[in-house]
Amino acid sequence: MRAALRLSLMILMTTIVALSAAPVRSQDAEMLRHFDYDAKAPLGIKDLGVEHRGGTAIYDIAYASPKGGEVPAYLVVPTGRGPFAAVIWGHWYWSNSPARNRTEFLEEAVALAPSGVISLLTDGPIARPGHVENEDPLNDQRMLDLVQQIVDMRRGVDLLLARRDVDPKRIAYVGHSYNATVGGFLSGIDRRFKAFVLMAGGLSDEVALKTPEFQAYRQKIGAERFDVFQKKYYWTDPGKYVSHAAPAFVFLQFATQENFLNADRARQFEAIVSQPRRFKLYDAPHALNAEARRDRLGFLAEQLKLKPLPSAAIASIPELFQPPNQ
Repeated sequence: MRAALRLSLMILMTTIVALSAAPVRSQDAEMLRHFDYDAKAPLGIKDLGVEHRGGTAIYDIAYASPKGGEVPAYLVVPTGRGPFAAVIWGHWYWSNSPARNRTEFLEEAVALAPSGVISLLTDGPIARPGHVENEDPLNDQRMLDLVQQIVDMRRGVDLLLARRDVDPKRIAYVGHSYNATVGGFLSGIDRRFKAFVLMAGGLSDEVALKTPEFQAYRQKIGAERFDVFQKKYYWTDPGKYVSHAAPAFVFLQFATQENFLNADRARQFEAIVSQPRRFKLYDAPHALNAEARRDRLGFLAEQLKLKPLPSAAIASIPELFQPPNQ
């Protein structure tokens, strides 16, 4: 299956809502209960190795997922005693990219470390060893993977706050594509984040349901079957969460060289997000570009009260390669 088609399917399947369900707020206890976990359970951290780059240490770790198994991750730690700001990074799932995992933002996190930032970069469930994808577009595993990723990111905050060198008032999240959608959920679920950068991801079922692509997809797989499935998972609308992100500040970054996530739809997503928010379009494909990178690092510096990152350090971060469609 071509990479673009797989991406569109993933966006559609992470934006499913019941048309017949009454609107609900993200603070509704029944909705939030889907993302509950035992925050007092042991973190189960495993240290698997370390690499040093100047004064920055890159720890290869794993921690226990509340939904089962382990979360592979990098923990990027600057030199010094802190207290440091912290950023959790969520990668894209571009199917044939070598960076469809925790490596996507690694160079960005290393460049940011000297400004006083600890970074946690995880492999999402779909990118973990042994994951077998169910090709049926309507299957419970897709929803279980989504919930697990959201919960694993929340657990990542627990991991960071267990460290004495992390400032609990300066935690941010950066997510791309699928993990931008995950960030939309987190923004209305977990109040420990001060700021979010959401890059080129679906953020509202109400927008997606109106698109001809979505309606054609519904008819293709069977409208009745689709409606039963979406009624079961009515609570998986990221718009019901990101609309209540405040007081966290949300920076939305979208690309103009997209088909499904085009500029008009991006602006409709923007209207769903609570204030304070910032929105910018980039003349780029889904991978975005160097301008977007400069902007989000500047936003993080502003929101987390960091020392400005030198222009040379930003320029040294390699471009994210977007492989051609398969």
